[in-house]
Amino acid sequence: MTNSMKDYEAKLCTPDEAVCHIQSGNCMGFGIGIAQPPALLEAVARRLRTGDLADLRIYYTIAMKHAQETVLADDVLHAVHLYPLFMTEVDREIDKKQIQTGHKVMSYVPAYFYQMSRLFEDYIHIDTFITTVSPMDEHGYFSLGTNNDYSSAVIRNCRTVVVEVNRNMPRVFGESLVHVSEVDRIVENHVTLLESGSLPARPEDETIGKQVVELIPDGATIQLGIGGVPNAVCRFLSGHKDLGIHTELLSPGMGDLIRAGVVTGGRKSLHRWKHVFTMCLGDRSLYDLMNNNPSMESYPASHVNHPAVIAQNSNMVSVNSAIEIDLYGQVSAESMGWHEFSGTGGALDFMRGAFDAPGGKSILAFYSSARNGAVSRIVPRITSLVTDPRADVEYVVTEYGTVNLKGKSTQERALALIGIAHPSFREELVIEAKKVVLI
Repeated sequence: MTNSMKDYEAKLCTPDEAVCHIQSGNCMGFGIGIAQPPALLEAVARRLRTGDLADLRIYYTIAMKHAQETVLADDVLHAVHLYPLFMTEVDREIDKKQIQTGHKVMSYVPAYFYQMSRLFEDYIHIDTFITTVSPMDEHGYFSLGTNNDYSSAVIRNCRTVVVEVNRNMPRVFGESLVHVSEVDRIVENHVTLLESGSLPARPEDETIGKQVVELIPDGATIQLGIGGVPNAVCRFLSGHKDLGIHTELLSPGMGDLIRAGVVTGGRKSLHRWKHVFTMCLGDRSLYDLMNNNPSMESYPASHVNHPAVIAQNSNMVSVNSAIEIDLYGQVSAESMGWHEFSGTGGALDFMRGAFDAPGGKSILAFYSSARNGAVSRIVPRITSLVTDPRADVEYVVTEYGTVNLKGKSTQERALALIGIAHPSFREELVIEAKKVVLI
């Protein structure tokens, strides 16, 4: 038996034993999205429900089913303080309840994705971090699999590390490896990984997707967000050649492009021949593609999302979305009014990095209206939280056209954006623009 295996067996325990050291008032973190460890989260929730644990501070990002049913469940909220760094529907439901009751249990933490690792190194001190990993190899290394993000930084800067080993978690290379010597407790739980489903396609997705694809040359390195428009972009990229991937989020559509040979990485100027990401929301097919695939490399968000690193990719093209944009070019991609809807995330990281890259460009692609056409996404002035400052915005695409705001005056910007707004709102936008002598 190797020393690594001896170390593994010495640290192997039950989920309840693995979290018994957590004390009331401690600060805990858990893996993002697919990496949320169900057995460990359930064990923590059991202690919260019995009153054995209280006043627990929890930092997390992209809460999904396992978190929703355990440490974010209604019957434990009295015993926790929640600090999401990116919100999902799970968090929005909690937010609605705290608005109704006036009892605050959750407070969003604003942060650019590339800076999150440093937050957990210098400002937020985690006592215990729990996450799902792939099985240990013969050299004593686990892989963080679908989620590197800030997990690799937290693991090396917290007091106690507990991992949930799952043979269904893909083994990924890059800077995704964690040695058994860095881990304090180990549990095994070989359950099916969560999968991220796709929303039904809308007619606008095809119209927008085709326009976006016209801006992406052969040999480009791409970053795509999540949703109907990015899915459409992937479909229409099928005729491209030698694309590369340097992305915050790895999606099933990107997996399809890799399998089809559209994405090769052969013309990348950074991490050539490698498909680089920091987190994945996928399906079983994508997880299988990732597993033990030497072309797949995961790095911390502090590397993948750093604008200076992104800018090293020649012909870098980023494609992200927005909730609304005003006639000055200011963008909200995270809030509804003054209420956080999602998070700052990495959209601005890639917007800045892509623009600074040789031959690069950043694209915002979104529907011109919301609520079945009742609300315009192009507005006279932002009345919510600004995610992207106006000076950073380059290409803007809706189903009514494409404009480039770089180099345009405030008057030119306003007229350009009105031109790609939903026709039902253009007259109103012109009137509002004239009121402040914008046009």
